[in-house]
Amino acid sequence: MCGIAGILEFNNGAADADIIRRMTDALSHRGPDADGFFTENELAFGHRRLSIIDLSAAANQPFFDHTGRYVIVFNGEMYNYQEVKQLIDDYPFHTTSDTEVLIAAYARWGSDCLRYFRGMFAFAVWDRQEKELFIARDRLGVKPLYFYQDAHRLFFASEIRSILSTGLVKRKLDTAALVDYFSYQSVSYPYSLVEGIQQLEAGAWMKIKDGQVEKGKYWDVTRTMTDFDFSDRRGVERMIRDLLLQSVERRLVSDVPVGAFLSGGIDSSAVVGLMAEAGTSRPNTFNVSFEEKEFDESYYAGLIAKKFNTEHTRLLMKPTAFLDELTNALDSMDIPSGDGINSYVVSKAVRQHGITVALSGVGGDELFAGYPFFAQYLRLQKMGPWWMLPAGVRRLIADGWAGRETQGRKGRMRQLLQGSSPSIDQAYPVFRQILSPSLLDRLTTLAADGMAYTAVAKELKTRQAELAKLPLLSQVSAAEYLGYTQHTLLKDTDQMSMAVSLEVREPFFDQDLLEFVLAVPDQLKKPAYPKSLLVESLKPLLPDEVVHRKKQGFLFPWKHWLKNELRGFCDGQIKNMARRPFIKEEALLSYWQRFLSGDETVRWSEVWLFIVLEYWMERNQLS
Repeated sequence: MCGIAGILEFNNGAADADIIRRMTDALSHRGPDADGFFTENELAFGHRRLSIIDLSAAANQPFFDHTGRYVIVFNGEMYNYQEVKQLIDDYPFHTTSDTEVLIAAYARWGSDCLRYFRGMFAFAVWDRQEKELFIARDRLGVKPLYFYQDAHRLFFASEIRSILSTGLVKRKLDTAALVDYFSYQSVSYPYSLVEGIQQLEAGAWMKIKDGQVEKGKYWDVTRTMTDFDFSDRRGVERMIRDLLLQSVERRLVSDVPVGAFLSGGIDSSAVVGLMAEAGTSRPNTFNVSFEEKEFDESYYAGLIAKKFNTEHTRLLMKPTAFLDELTNALDSMDIPSGDGINSYVVSKAVRQHGITVALSGVGGDELFAGYPFFAQYLRLQKMGPWWMLPAGVRRLIADGWAGRETQGRKGRMRQLLQGSSPSIDQAYPVFRQILSPSLLDRLTTLAADGMAYTAVAKELKTRQAELAKLPLLSQVSAAEYLGYTQHTLLKDTDQMSMAVSLEVREPFFDQDLLEFVLAVPDQLKKPAYPKSLLVESLKPLLPDEVVHRKKQGFLFPWKHWLKNELRGFCDGQIKNMARRPFIKEEALLSYWQRFLSGDETVRWSEVWLFIVLEYWMERNQLS
């Protein structure tokens, strides 16, 4: 796990060694163990290393293949590198690193090497002979990669702030991306919040030669194929167990100790149980616990730790620790997010106990229909006759039922009933929205005539035919992957853990597991109880006390904190944001006052988006 940066100059320009050093220094938190640079004519690479596999200096980057033709910078881990290494029997390996396997694979197969890889990665290879740059990103988008291109050069890096550190990219807000941010608390491919800086799409690659850019996709979540007899339920459950065990085994590959987050919920408990089965030593588990019973889950974590004989550490905190770390967490955001504070605090606590790699249970809800809107989507499909009514009639009925509400459950249902169909491209953007189009229009000058303006909705629309071929519950999972999962959950996990130099690995985001579960028919996946297919597949791994307890999670009193402990901080941010040209000043200030006065129709998560964005803009000096 590392940070990478690069410069490719066009028009016979020479890459600036000082600039690549600045870019790399901006990523120092991602790799405290070593830095490295390569500059040659038009090309410059920079690398910051967090040593996980092959801890020797011989594995430092930038790394050359044995001929000297190719040089690579690589962020992430290739979990199956030992398997791929066996396929390249004529290469003279001199390290035990996955980096050398990756560059040997590229030297052998070129861009086709990507189909062999199982892991989380973003990497760049420079062909010194052909003067060609190749950049690629993992299938699920676990590892970030941003780039900026103009007529003179291309920059790329693991973080936006690395590209901004060049001083050659205008610090200008991309207001077109703000609709996505306010709607979903994050920004979707291909945009970022900085004008001109783009995200490389997950599961994609790009080649740059002679100033010309070629892009391609090597994997698509909506086009996966699985040949399996799903009439055999026990066979399905055995396959899910085998694939999840394989996923955990892959993520135990490390030359440093591997820990695990253990909340005591189904997902993290499943990961820890399989770690105990797959590993050769006792798992190191960590639970963040509280004296306040309404937040504390340590009892259930303790049950799992005892059952699987883990080296368990209970990290006792006060809820106010999250307040104390607030500005540190906000400072760590390479991109603003309405979420992520919890991830920062937990990651920091685990890192302080000497762990540099930790497994997480994130992703179980998305893959095994753990959220309420999975069931809501099924119910929506049963209302087929509703969409046969004229649009004007449906609008009148929906308005009459929901009244003037635009937010909350009634507001979302109103949007769904007024949509043109119950298809996933229409429904998912409504399920996941934070600010509704009407509220966004009241508070900002941004064009938000319905969710169709968001990048998420456009992405789903272009994939409508492929999504429709999936089982209904898998349509929601695929939409989750293309939306919240990729652009909020995984980004927050990466930026908040790497801010404290902790590598987090997510077994539920495994290509082989994901492809199989997406093909499972609804009748097998529809929950009899929360995530029942997952639990039944792992029986008797998880105790009933964990399986059937009420879902808890980090439900801290942010609404109270914003009105009290954080009021001064938030008030200043809101007032500064209100003066921004894309904000309707009086409307935002009025909405903030309604929140402070106890208006229950104003949610803390809505105003929080404005606060976080203003803090991020000020810190990064964006105009």
